[in-house]
Amino acid sequence: MGAVGDPSTVVDPDCRVVGVDGLRVVDAAVMPEIPRANTYWTTVMIAEDVAVLQ
Repeated sequence: MGAVGDPSTVVDPDCRVVGVDGLRVVDAAVMPEIPRANTYWTTVMIAEDVAVLQ
């Protein structure tokens, strides 16, 4: 995840894959840093936030 104009960015802050229409990635790979807590619940919270966007 990164800035929209950054060429090394794969997904934008809304988890949309750059260059692919209609595809979002919601998993632990979108986290810029691995949390010290359980990654499962963090991933679930990201998924719930992205689900609200649609």
